[in-house]
Amino acid sequence: MKAFILSAVGLVAVVACQSNNSTPIHSAAQADTISAVIQPVFITDTVAHDTDDPAIWINPTDPAKSLIIGTDKDQDGGLYVFDLQGKMQRDKSVTGLKRPDNVDIEYGLTLAGKPVDIAVTTERFTHKLRIYSVPDMKPIDNGGIDVFVGETGEGTRDLMGISLYKNRSGKIYAIVGRKTGPTDGTYLWQYLLEDNGKGQVKASLVRKFGKYSGLKEIEAIAVDDQLGYVYYSDEGKGVRKYYADPEKGNEELALFGISGFTEDHEGISIYQLTDSTGYILVSDQGANSFQIFPREGASGKPNEHTLLRKVTVKATHSDGSDIVSIPLNARFRSGLFVAMSDDKTFHLYRWEDIAGKHLKSIK
Repeated sequence: MKAFILSAVGLVAVVACQSNNSTPIHSAAQADTISAVIQPVFITDTVAHDTDDPAIWINPTDPAKSLIIGTDKDQDGGLYVFDLQGKMQRDKSVTGLKRPDNVDIEYGLTLAGKPVDIAVTTERFTHKLRIYSVPDMKPIDNGGIDVFVGETGEGTRDLMGISLYKNRSGKIYAIVGRKTGPTDGTYLWQYLLEDNGKGQVKASLVRKFGKYSGLKEIEAIAVDDQLGYVYYSDEGKGVRKYYADPEKGNEELALFGISGFTEDHEGISIYQLTDSTGYILVSDQGANSFQIFPREGASGKPNEHTLLRKVTVKATHSDGSDIVSIPLNARFRSGLFVAMSDDKTFHLYRWEDIAGKHLKSIK
């Protein structure tokens, strides 16, 4: 998922910080570890089979009517839509998908001359991207878009992670991962999304990039639109960082979080404080916890992301997560963090509860 930028739809995040916050810690040795389990404000209705990944859509005219879209990862799976109390919106939910894995949202793709907010999910068993307009959840992909075309190895077209990137000129890209792939620096494929001339979405391959350790797999991908970075979890190894813009090349900028994880490195989400500051949250799946790193890096070293804080949450064995950092309603005044839980639900948390006393919040 991505650091939340709403300039494209007319909302601007408030970035004033609470007066009782202390300066963030920038030393792994000093990292703040909270053993108490953080409780969610709401737990969603259960899906039919197996939750995996959520994405948050912000309603541009009334943030209190924002939506959460989550995948049900099964051969008879779906995209389930929830309100901010976790109640399923059955009229918007999509079923009958062939193992949708991850989902992401972007704002303002131009289709038929009009801006359309989109939700894109990876449909593993068909090797296709499925794309829906938000909030009505109508398909706009002409039956789905084939990706990783030409790959022949076992699992190399089995889709998993996805994150969307909108650059400063307004171009929107999908960065896609799969169950397995090569170790030659071409694990992820990036596609430009555009109108096909008929008001439907087409995708054009623009680059292949991304180192892979070969240890497990790559699923969680997150893009910071404003800073122009993409992060992904190389499970069992660490979190890798690259430029999101294909024109900036394929140099790996950072590999962090390489120690202190109990099991897999999983879901990544980005909390934006200001244009350049905030936090990167990474799921430590086996510990039911999240490790938190500075979005801006260390002083003078933007690609040095040292551990700030570990938090334990009620959500168990969490794969995917998403976060936004604008006030949504009276309950979520400093943003909303959503984490998948392996009991067929998603958990909704206040950012203030995740942040504790050491991390900052918007008001």
